[in-house]
Amino acid sequence: MQQVAIGIDLGGTQVRAALVDEQGRILARAAEPTDALAGPDRVLAQICGLTDGLLAASNPASVVGVGVSAPGPLDTVAGVASNIPTLSGFVDFPLKAELQKRFPFPVDLENDAIAAAIGEWQFGAGKGLDNLVYVTVSTGIGGGVVSDGRVVRGRKGMAAHVGHMSVVPNGEPCPCGNRGCFEAYGSGTAFARRAQMRAMESSGTTIGSDGGAIDSRSVFAAARNGDRLANQLIDEEAEILGRGFTSLIHIFSPDIIVMGGGLSHEFDRLQPGIQGYIAQWAMPAFKDVKVVLAALDQNSGLVGAAALAFLTGKGVRT
Repeated sequence: MQQVAIGIDLGGTQVRAALVDEQGRILARAAEPTDALAGPDRVLAQICGLTDGLLAASNPASVVGVGVSAPGPLDTVAGVASNIPTLSGFVDFPLKAELQKRFPFPVDLENDAIAAAIGEWQFGAGKGLDNLVYVTVSTGIGGGVVSDGRVVRGRKGMAAHVGHMSVVPNGEPCPCGNRGCFEAYGSGTAFARRAQMRAMESSGTTIGSDGGAIDSRSVFAAARNGDRLANQLIDEEAEILGRGFTSLIHIFSPDIIVMGGGLSHEFDRLQPGIQGYIAQWAMPAFKDVKVVLAALDQNSGLVGAAALAFLTGKGVRT
């Protein structure tokens, strides 16, 4: 009898659902834009609608459970969304309990970056390893940690908000309210903001010369065409990521750092600079830790949420 788990990835832009087998293969999937301003009842209805459609079309023999990946901060011990800034009404909202009312299967709730770390650990770049740090570099920076074969969750299940470690004293403001956070310097948003400012000051760059938006994609495209400023900006981004990753290596001593998120699509260009920084500045015993690309790409959190349902169903404490 084939067993499947339902993976849900709830984001401010999209709600995605998938049926995933025990090997981490996505058997069927569905997605739709999140009705982010309509409140929790509407968003939960979207989740249920997508799931019902998948189950009706696929008719799986056995569903072990539902794993839900959602942006934080989440108190996953209590099953409460503390305050999701991209979703209206998700403040002190009992997300797990409300979902459990709507599903006949056990429901597990996990922070999206931790879910992605679980996905890469169970089925992706970290399969077979006991120690890894997953970092998503996109609009913001998030993370998840597996140490000694266990997921690091900490108080309220809120561990590994790696984007909010301070890297510059009294530095740039961060959306979290602090200053100088890793996210404020290393995220895709911060990278694009630096590019916009530097392009305005430079007369010899092609960045933005066509009148289009200056974002990470346009900077990497300009770099491929030999633009000097674009390549300089990318080298600086790699150094910033290398600095943050080196701190994480020193703290957690992982076998690997797994990089995911939107900026990871340019991993081949960024990786040499990141690895070079680690080789130069990590303590000698840590210089050989490799930074690798997430194997599951945008599905890390979706598959990780399903993996969590499988592990819970087997009584495995992650």
